[in-house]
Amino acid sequence: MPGARHVSSLTMGTARATDAGMMLTLFQVALGGAIGACLRFGVVLAMPRLPGPGLPLGVLSVNVLGSFLMGAVMILSVQRGFEHLNPFLMIGILGGFTTFSTFSLEAFLLFERGRILAAGTYVGLNVVLSLTALALGVWLARGLST
Repeated sequence: MPGARHVSSLTMGTARATDAGMMLTLFQVALGGAIGACLRFGVVLAMPRLPGPGLPLGVLSVNVLGSFLMGAVMILSVQRGFEHLNPFLMIGILGGFTTFSTFSLEAFLLFERGRILAAGTYVGLNVVLSLTALALGVWLARGLST
């Protein structure tokens, strides 16, 4: 409309969801999310459950690997100047690859089935290993820059 001014969003200072740049970013996140979800599905199908405790190794594996990659990408994207890919890589691919909701469901099902020790072990392993993997990814990525 001629003479119309651009009204900024209350939550975003300059861009609105209707702006071309924001729509492109939204598309990158959606595409990355689809790729990450497909990768997670493949890993979960390929990973066995441990006999005995029945821990869901697939979800544990994607959460730990995804956390490691998140830490590494966070550092490397800034150091190497590809922060513009973070919506695609970090929010999209890694966000779709890792999964807190499936982790929560798996832990709840173990608990509901009376496998309280297995549920506690699974929760502890996910939290400790994922945080450790993220820290390791940050540490290794920082080491690559020196």
